[in-house]
Amino acid sequence: MKKTLIILGLAALSYTVPAATTRVLVTTTPSEITSDYVKSTDGTWEGKDKIWYKLDKKAQLWWSKDGKKWEASKDHTWQDKDGKWLKLHDKKLVWSADGKKWDEVPEWAWESPNGKWYKFDKDWSLWVKG
Repeated sequence: MKKTLIILGLAALSYTVPAATTRVLVTTTPSEITSDYVKSTDGTWEGKDKIWYKLDKKAQLWWSKDGKKWEASKDHTWQDKDGKWLKLHDKKLVWSADGKKWDEVPEWAWESPNGKWYKFDKDWSLWVKG
């Protein structure tokens, strides 16, 4: 009986979880990026009217109609699916319904007009909900 328990114990210790079921939690400030989000490969997101946006290394906003020719954003804002304006301000992601009162975006996450969810981490890396 003891031999059987030892063998079963060793078998349990050697079992590995398949990669498809492995979940990773990366904690960041101010939010947590979970396995529901994957790091964006190109760092771009779609805004209203099919305009694409991205941040450069200095967290400055750029926009493009075709994803090829990029221009610096003059007002540094974009809109989410609900029409709220978003921008980076004082090292935070903030939004406003009227362009006057700005509040920090919860978890720094927003839904784009194409229905995808995006969020930034503390280093302004873009994550997309997969």
